[in-house]
Amino acid sequence: MSRRKTILRQVALLLCVALLFASFNGGLYLLLTRRLSNNFSGANQAKMIDVGRYLPFEETSDLARVETSLRLSGDLPVLDGAAALVPVYAAVIDALYPEDSVTYEGGAFSDDNYYGENFAPDSVMQYKNTVRGFKAVVDGDTDVFFTAAPSREQMQYAEEQGVPLRCVPIGLEAFVFFVNAHNPVNSLTAEQIRAIYAGEITDWSQVGGVHRPVNPVTRLKGSGSQTAMDRFMGNTPYGRKSIGYSFRYYMEGIVANDAVKMLALNGVAPTKENIQNRSYPIVAEFYAVYREDNDNPNIPVLIDWLLSDEGQTLIEKSGYVRIG
Repeated sequence: MSRRKTILRQVALLLCVALLFASFNGGLYLLLTRRLSNNFSGANQAKMIDVGRYLPFEETSDLARVETSLRLSGDLPVLDGAAALVPVYAAVIDALYPEDSVTYEGGAFSDDNYYGENFAPDSVMQYKNTVRGFKAVVDGDTDVFFTAAPSREQMQYAEEQGVPLRCVPIGLEAFVFFVNAHNPVNSLTAEQIRAIYAGEITDWSQVGGVHRPVNPVTRLKGSGSQTAMDRFMGNTPYGRKSIGYSFRYYMEGIVANDAVKMLALNGVAPTKENIQNRSYPIVAEFYAVYREDNDNPNIPVLIDWLLSDEGQTLIEKSGYVRIG
């Protein structure tokens, strides 16, 4: 009988502990998790681009296409680029290169080809993304790299290797900040953005929103978006609280997540028109980068075409804004 009472007491104790943990977790959800869930979504984290959507010479590809008077042959420049610019340089290959110039390990594109592992060494299209791709153009493994403005560390690496680079602006883009679509805040000033990232503004109620904390977000050091953010912040030190940031077309056309919205900055929305007329406060050029000592005769031909009306039309159709 006493053994039965002991077992019942142990069961009761376990039930009490379980109830205590359930209450604790429920409290955390009500006080923290639920408050944060409507403030941000997973779209502010790093997203893998689906390279398979932008393969040259595929009928089902999402690439922009234009009629062109140029076709490259002979020594074909190897192209690589940042994730946000895959639709641009892949469309360039589709427009100017012969169909057999993009090749894959095993003969077919792999669905898990997140960082270009499946592109064969002899393929004119590579995808290493910003950090590895920029190093590849300095090291001579890539001929032309499509990117946002390189970081100070990336340019320093080129200098250390004794490699002179030429960075040619070929299009315009907006550096944007974004929040959950249900967040009532639609616009912030540049000063408010800097104050958020400096940790001086920690709650949305401080900028006209509801009483909810501003969530932290981080980007990979050396990525195009992080380099742009570093330049925006200048000498203002980073704090622990922040919102999301990226480039307009990466959010609008590639990630395309309806759960988030881009903010106006100083009351100006990041539309194509406001980027073109530069009324949006943070307009960024993006570049075709190549080594000055690269003697491939097709590189200047390619650069000239990118700056021509045909090339600029392709950039525009790819979702970006022409440089001129």
